[in-house]
Amino acid sequence: MKKRICFICLVKQVRIIFIKKTDLNTPAYDIFYTFVRNLTNSMKLNNVISPQQERTARYAKALGHPVRMYVMELLSNQSCCYSGDLSEELPIAKSTLSQHLKELKDAGLIQGEIESPRIKYCINKENWNEAKSLFNQFLGT
Repeated sequence: MKKRICFICLVKQVRIIFIKKTDLNTPAYDIFYTFVRNLTNSMKLNNVISPQQERTARYAKALGHPVRMYVMELLSNQSCCYSGDLSEELPIAKSTLSQHLKELKDAGLIQGEIESPRIKYCINKENWNEAKSLFNQFLGT
């Protein structure tokens, strides 16, 4: 709580300095005001949202497209798969598939290993099990 109060005081001081140096009707002030408002709202949200809820939402976002669901289902039925094999199996552009794989990788659900000239993708079993556990808790099953 003390850190939050100090931060809000700092923001208010910066805002006062900013107001003294700029006209309130400038786009720069609008940008600054929006930044401070979003930052303050984010701080309020952090007091409500648990890390468990954030991880669940991140996994849900990563699985929020049918192609990504298909990739995860495919990888869960075999040990690993090469990106070239996936592009042959799915009727989408390689660049689109690459973006879907990146989203899954950024969420930690899969891991990629470069074996020139291809990339081998496997499920990150630890994170996949965590995602399943979080979804089960959320859904009450």
